[in-house]
Amino acid sequence: MALYEQVQEKLRSLNLKKYLVKETSIQNRYGKAQIVKPRIGQGAFKVLITDAYQRRCAITGEKTLPVLEAAHIKPYNMDGSHEINNGLLLRRDFHTLFDRGYTTVDKNLTVEVSHRIKEDFGNGKEYYAHHGSKLIILPERREQLPDPKYLEWHNENIYLG
Repeated sequence: MALYEQVQEKLRSLNLKKYLVKETSIQNRYGKAQIVKPRIGQGAFKVLITDAYQRRCAITGEKTLPVLEAAHIKPYNMDGSHEINNGLLLRRDFHTLFDRGYTTVDKNLTVEVSHRIKEDFGNGKEYYAHHGSKLIILPERREQLPDPKYLEWHNENIYLG
């Protein structure tokens, strides 16, 4: 809160009052309500992926459940399915990087990390440590393993190389 107050004071001192955040009553602290269309089957997909990967991140082995997310290899909004073989259980940061193309998994189940992380963000050391490593957690059932056709699709259409 101290930083917020400092910023507000600086704006006042520079006579930039139009940028000041106006104090509001409690009922005016939020914007308009929004309608969200949930993806049918998303909850079941998350449960199935979490179970298939033994509640552990496929890349890091992390098992802190609140930071693990079911990631689609071929996104649902691009006609990807909710099948287990189209999913990976990933730590939230790896999921974000995977969805944005900064990481991928090749058909040999090897983690690839794009050079673009360093170019775009000037870092990525923690992620590059996983480059070239095999997924360390995989489903035990063969039919639940990541489908090579989905992995190939991700590499060709999402991964930034």
